[in-house]
Formats: sequence, structure tokens, C-alpha cells
Amino acid sequence: MKMLKALFFIGLIASVALSLKSALYTVSEVEQVIITQFGKPVGEPVVDAGLNIKMPFIQSVNAIDKRVLEWDGEPSDMPTKDKLYISVDLFARWRITDPLQYFLRLKDERSAQSRLDDILGSETRNAVAKHELIEIIRTTKNREPLQIGGLKDKDSDLNVGQLVPIHKGRKLVEQEIFTAAADKVKVFGIELLDIRFKRINYNASVRPKIYERMISERRQIAERFLSEGNGEAARIRGDRVRELNRIQSEAYQQVEKIRGIADAQATEIYALAYNQSPQAVELYEFTRTMQSYATVISESTTLVLSTNNELFKFIDGIQTVDQNSTDELKIKVNDKR
Repeated sequence: MKMLKALFFIGLIASVALSLKSALYTVSEVEQVIITQFGKPVGEPVVDAGLNIKMPFIQSVNAIDKRVLEWDGEPSDMPTKDKLYISVDLFARWRITDPLQYFLRLKDERSAQSRLDDILGSETRNAVAKHELIEIIRTTKNREPLQIGGLKDKDSDLNVGQLVPIHKGRKLVEQEIFTAAADKVKVFGIELLDIRFKRINYNASVRPKIYERMISERRQIAERFLSEGNGEAARIRGDRVRELNRIQSEAYQQVEKIRGIADAQATEIYALAYNQSPQAVELYEFTRTMQSYATVISESTTLVLSTNNELFKFIDGIQTVDQNSTDELKIKVNDKR
């Protein structure tokens, strides 16, 4: 009898322990809990961490993560507005803000990821299809539009090889996708925090066209550089010739000026030297006349002058003989006209 009582008390204690174990549950700091009874939610979601109680055996605990979760979509090919195919890899962060709605519609995170695939994939295709390729590709590290087109003309506002103007850029395209997708996922008790283009690649069929466009733009800019370089070289050569002519002209002017001053000073010195006496004046006239003969008269010179010309006053009556000739030439100069 005592043995039966002991077994009864042991069974009672075990039942109470199992009931307490089934009735008590803990909620972690990173979790929120939905209590279900026969598969249907009962009561309000438990969002505070700590020890809680439920009806044992007939109620179940469904833990739902309340941390920031990530969604990493698969790369997908999609066309842009200018009919160029690109491969877009999108990344997003989200969290569960309404656990009851989330549980009723999705049940678990796997279903949520699948639904995010559909919604974000669809909105990404819509946004990419409404914009040119350059709006998504050409941005700075802050995802702002990069408005660098090509080589700027110094005399006008024309840019050589300028790309299509960017009006939005990648940041605003991402914002469009975020705004459209956030409203659609809210009905599932999900808050979309942000999205980013993780990677954008050119489709294999697009790459040759992109490379051709890049080569064409670079070649156009190179030709412009070459043209401007040739023009600058011609201008420099013209300036060099003009500067050389100016230097030579100024140098010639300076030389002639110095030469004129030197001749004036020499003349002044001669005048001072030969004007000291009548004999000096006669010597000066004689030497200057002799010097003029070498300049005026040569072997092929023929002069027809009167006998009383000033040029012959110092050789009047002189007889000369040409030593290199076989014939003797005698010249007599007299006072007869």
C-alpha cells in the first residue's frame, strides 16, 4: 500500500513538473512570440523578454525574430529604357514589426524571403525599365549623378564626347524601388529598411556595344586633344618666328645706332686730329683721297673726267707703269683742258 502511495506521489510530481515545463516559456531579447492554440493565434504577441506562462499541452510557442534581417536576391537580367540588358544584384534589409500579421500571412522566414523575392524583383524590373542605363551605372561613390562628359571647349559650352545628361542617378532609382516595395511588404507585417544595388554587370550581348561606345568617345576626345595640340604648336611656332624677327630687328637697329655713334665719334676724332694745323689738313685730304682710289678705281673701271677734277689733283704729272702687262701705259696729265 505504501508502495502505491509512493508511486502515486511520484507520478503526481512528474505530472506537475511536466505541466509546469509545458506552461512556462522564456522570450529572448531578439525574439517575439505568438501563442497558438490548435494552430490559431491567441492573445497578443509577446514582445518583451522574460519568463511567461501559457496553457500547457494545448498551446504552442512560435518564436519570431525581431532583429534586422537581410534579403540577398539572385542576380537577374533585365532591360533598361534604352533596350540594353544588364544583370542586377539587389540587397535589402528588413524586420518584422507586426508579428501577428506576419504569422497569419507568412508563418516563417522562408516564406517571407520568397515573397520579398517576388516583390523586390518586380519593382526592380519596373524601375530599371523606366531609366536609361547611364542613370544606374554612372554615379559617384555616394551614388550621386556623375556629370562628367568629356573635354570642355574653352571658347564655348560644348563638351566633346559628352554623355547623356543624368537627371536622377542610382540613389534616386533605389529610392523609387524602396518606396514602391515598402508599401507592398507592409501588409505582411514587414518593414523594409533599405535597399542597395550590390552589383550591376553588363549582359554579354550588351558588352560589345558598350565597349564600342567607350572606344568612340575616347577616340573623339583624343582627336580633339590632337587637334588642339597641333593648333597650339602652330601658334607657338608663329610666336617664335615673330619674336625672332622682332629681336633681329631690334638688334639691327641697335647695331646701326651704335655704328652711327661710332662713326660720328671717329669723324670727330679725325677732325680734331687733322685740324690742328694747315699741314695736318693737307695730310688728311691726301690720305682720304688715296683711300678713295682703291674704292673707286679697279682694273675694269673706266672714268671720263676733266683734267682739273679734284680726284686727280694729287697725281697730276705722275707717270705709272703696269708691271703685269707686256705693254707700257704712260699717262700724262697736264693742265690743258
